[in-house]
Amino acid sequence: MTSDERPFSFRSVALAAFLPTLLFSIGEGAIIPIIPIAAGNLGATLAMAGFIASMVMLGELAGDIPSGWLVSRIGERRSMIGGAAVAILGVVVCLLAPNYWVLMAGIFVVGVATAVFALARHAFMTTYVPPRYRARALSTLGGVFRCGWFVGPLIASLVIALTGSTQSVFWIFIVSCLGSVVMLVALPDPETMFGPSPRVADAAGELVTAGEEDAEERTHGLFRTIWSFRAVLARMGSGVALVSAVRSARTVLMPLWAVSIGLSESNTALIIGIAGAVDFALFYASGQIMDRFGRMWSAIPSMLGLGAGFAVLAFTHDLDAKVTWYIVVSIALSVANGIGSGIIMTLGADLAPKERPAAFLGAWRFAGDAGQAVAPLFVSLLTAVVSISFASGIMGLLGFVGAGMLARYIPRYVPRRPRTA
Repeated sequence: MTSDERPFSFRSVALAAFLPTLLFSIGEGAIIPIIPIAAGNLGATLAMAGFIASMVMLGELAGDIPSGWLVSRIGERRSMIGGAAVAILGVVVCLLAPNYWVLMAGIFVVGVATAVFALARHAFMTTYVPPRYRARALSTLGGVFRCGWFVGPLIASLVIALTGSTQSVFWIFIVSCLGSVVMLVALPDPETMFGPSPRVADAAGELVTAGEEDAEERTHGLFRTIWSFRAVLARMGSGVALVSAVRSARTVLMPLWAVSIGLSESNTALIIGIAGAVDFALFYASGQIMDRFGRMWSAIPSMLGLGAGFAVLAFTHDLDAKVTWYIVVSIALSVANGIGSGIIMTLGADLAPKERPAAFLGAWRFAGDAGQAVAPLFVSLLTAVVSISFASGIMGLLGFVGAGMLARYIPRYVPRRPRTA
């Protein structure tokens, strides 16, 4: 440890960051599979139910930049508490929704709150975790989110089976958010645990906190950075947007598919929860693959697997064994997604300029978030105009296109480095 490095332990991070995040993500994971079902119960068509489910992603996209502004001014812990409170407000709106339009508004609010909560966690880890621990801490943070998305649907399945009501699942998110708030209030403030935030020089030479400088760069330098790095963002950024799009389509299309083939709410939540367990179990393996063999050995198989899964699913809707095929494809998509865990963050870190990476990473995340937000809308449109099977086939095709783009451009922009150990 260098003389200027602050004392640090993973146990303290687990208390301050991982456990509140786990609770929040459990609540989020519980409601995501049942959003299309709740919308259908309020009279929404299959396509409209998919559009309403996409409000989570659209809310996150809309909340990205304002979240950076908020976190830089009131701090990480207060932002997380505020995000959890806003999420509770959104869920209450969902519970009281008299029609699917009000439900859509509530889900959008939940998405905005999720953006605030997630960015606050990211800012906390960036600000307080020493550089030599940062990659492991951020990887673990991603694993915590995936753990919540695995546990949440399982709890939702149990609650639906016990109560017989889909609406009761929203209470899981309320309890989870309240638990996060209690933990955040009870735990010491990060500055008490780790010392003051490190100070850095901004573009004007004034000392600001690292979070403030990053927020300023994201807010004011986004479009300038897109222009400066237009070549790499047009090529690699497009590939990453397709990665995010196909992943995002999976979270919306699979619950919609379950509705279209007549699966019960509890069985849908159970299947998605088991698939989430497979996804979560491969999180560490993905990092090992990327470190030992290179980025392509994670990115390309992941996209080919996602593309193949959606392509196969497209031909199973009217088969006698359609439920069996749904389960098999759900697990296969989870395996493909799991072996690509962390690839977007890793490629962004590889490509970012060392001197001032924040603005580039802001543009990089914007590309990924845009793909994530647009895909559910695209799925809903294709479902309404043609069919859900056609939507699945198109997402499979996009998966293959994304694999081709990454296969071409990763060797050009992220050459394989020789192993040092």
